[in-house]
Amino acid sequence: MLVTTTPTIDGKEIVEYKGVVFGEVISGVNFVKDFTAGLSNFFGGRSSTYEEELITARGNAMMEMEQRAVQLGANAVVGVDVDYEVLGANNGMLMVIASGTAVRYI
Repeated sequence: MLVTTTPTIDGKEIVEYKGVVFGEVISGVNFVKDFTAGLSNFFGGRSSTYEEELITARGNAMMEMEQRAVQLGANAVVGVDVDYEVLGANNGMLMVIASGTAVRYI
């Protein structure tokens, strides 16, 4: 599956647009991650626990988007965009949404 942020694929012809596809992930950040992230915030530096959670959530959203494109018979997703939001009480949940247009190209 070819996945790109561009609306076209260099050197290829898009022959069919299958529709917009999404991958959504809502991930809770648990107490231990909150505590260790708080230590990073207090002492300075990057929070590897939150970064790992973000990387995992983004990867899962992208994978879900690609799987939905495959179900439509697409061999690529173009115009991909990834959005992030925090949700819930005390912003304790992370939402990642990957979206794009599923296409067939030759």
